[in-house]
Amino acid sequence: MSWAYGALAVVAAGTVATWLVLAAMRRTARRQQAGLPPLPACPPAGEPVLRAAGVRYLGTTYAPSPLRRFSGYGLLGRGIVELAAGPLGLRVESGPAAPWCVPLANLRGARVTSAHAGKMMGGERVLVVDWRLGGTVLRSGFALSDDATAGQAFASHPFTTAGEVVFNTAMSGYQEVLTDPSYRRQLVCMAAPEVGNYGVNDADGESDRIQVAAFLVRQAARRPSSWRAQRSLAEELEAAGVPGMEGIDTRRLVRHLRTRGAMRGALSSEVLDAAELRAVAQAAPDPNGLALVDEVTREQPLELEPEGPERFRVVLYDFGAKANIARRLRRLGARVLLVPAGTPAEQALAWRPDGVMLSNGPGDPATVKEGVQATAELLGRVPVFGICLGHQLLGQAVGGRTVRLPFGHRGVNQPVVEVASGRVAVTSHNHGFAVDAASLPPTVRVSHRNANDGVVEGLECLDIPAFSVQYHPEAAPGPHDAHPLFQRFAAMMEVSVP
Repeated sequence: MSWAYGALAVVAAGTVATWLVLAAMRRTARRQQAGLPPLPACPPAGEPVLRAAGVRYLGTTYAPSPLRRFSGYGLLGRGIVELAAGPLGLRVESGPAAPWCVPLANLRGARVTSAHAGKMMGGERVLVVDWRLGGTVLRSGFALSDDATAGQAFASHPFTTAGEVVFNTAMSGYQEVLTDPSYRRQLVCMAAPEVGNYGVNDADGESDRIQVAAFLVRQAARRPSSWRAQRSLAEELEAAGVPGMEGIDTRRLVRHLRTRGAMRGALSSEVLDAAELRAVAQAAPDPNGLALVDEVTREQPLELEPEGPERFRVVLYDFGAKANIARRLRRLGARVLLVPAGTPAEQALAWRPDGVMLSNGPGDPATVKEGVQATAELLGRVPVFGICLGHQLLGQAVGGRTVRLPFGHRGVNQPVVEVASGRVAVTSHNHGFAVDAASLPPTVRVSHRNANDGVVEGLECLDIPAFSVQYHPEAAPGPHDAHPLFQRFAAMMEVSVP
């Protein structure tokens, strides 16, 4: 056991030494800060501006040491700021906080590099500004994260496309993402560093075609490695005429979208000027008020046989339904009738269903008026289960409203808390809108919330057999924690069957 005690002694000594070094650094920083004079007053806000840009502030250090961070005068912290250069110096503004300025006479130099405070910043370009405050030289870093990004297209045809740029944090499941109708017309960035490793096949698609407007990855696998692979990712995109782009810093793009929110973007192999490409992006339709369900719903009803003995009859409203929803229902023994999004409630009830499922789908839920009306007319007459967009339609049908999220939830590892039990499920998500809890009537309660940001993830009607979830219990891709919700729907239908 002597070796164990020796190891513990070494760890303890290292911990104490580290604490002493950090404490000495803090004391030194406080002494230096105490000797700094006040910041110079900022010139009037109307001063001429030579150049302005939204950048990410990375912090200020005592130059030349990267370890002694400056913690006074509101200069500590990181975040998006507006950096403006004028004939009088630099001006830094951050939301409601008072701006801070560096007079031209105090500037000692500036350079563009890839690191600040001893930390490499990946593919970002960093503007490092050296300036003097009293007798001390300070060094401030700003990541130039609003510039256009160049990458390599892995599609041979010329293209220019624009739309909402979103990101997905899943490590796999890219074929399901590509074919999910809820991603209609979106430029999807995958956070995983390499995509396409296992190729694509004819079995894993969630619809009959690729739905995304463009696919952005750090690196696309050149040769798939899977016995199920029938084509490579590049071949699949090429055949569908959908542009793909690799070689960009996807981590930087994800950080930018998380900080600034989902936004419109453009991708082109033809328009190479950054200013012109920004104009293309700004001309893309605003996601607020964008109606896309009509682009993905089916034209005619389709009846699907159950797997095994028939137990139920379920009408599945196709607002952009993923294939795995019908598959899960059929495994429960349900005969499924897929109907177009605009199907009136009376027409759906004429098929004598035991339950109605409201599917996922793309676009702003406030534009799906026919779906809201049909849902309102179905409530109380037949059990109803809503998923994703269907959840939002149920929320509107009972009198609630929907709101757009800053950057949405898209991935396969979102933690959702069941409010009644406190149980947490890891779930698959793809949505940019959510139901506003404050708008719901007393007869509807919030059954689930997102553990990260508190967003409403589930609803339950207290007086009629109806419930919904914002996430995807059918997964595809994703974990199976929420599969029991289909069993809950089955139990609800069994109670209602005469």
